[in-house]
Amino acid sequence: MSILTPAMQAAVGVDGEPRTTIVERGAIERFAAAIGDDNPAYPDVAPPTFLRSVGLAIPALPDSEAVPRVLDGGSEWTYGEPVRPGDAITFVTQMETLIEREGRMGSMLIATYVTRYTNQRGELAATQRNTLIRMPAA
Repeated sequence: MSILTPAMQAAVGVDGEPRTTIVERGAIERFAAAIGDDNPAYPDVAPPTFLRSVGLAIPALPDSEAVPRVLDGGSEWTYGEPVRPGDAITFVTQMETLIEREGRMGSMLIATYVTRYTNQRGELAATQRNTLIRMPAA
């Protein structure tokens, strides 16, 4: 029996709610200190991994109560324009694919999400592709 519902399938390709955050110089300084990076370019430009700290806007998965167990399948990043203090970064996430598979632990859904981070000029700062694995309760 499939755990992939029509409502889940309908969510593929739909953008979640965009969110915007203003990048603060102090946030860049704290992030660089937390990762132990003393590059003199900071805080005039944010470290590439800084965008991990602004949040993720993963859209809700319909019928998710059927697959409450969630594992992080990893992520990959592509970087564009540098992020600087004062930038208004807007990020929006879309479920790109949703595939049902059988694994050692039973049925699972493998969801790939793509988050686009753009600045106030509409320039792409980064793209994150994240994989989540969802499974029914044990």
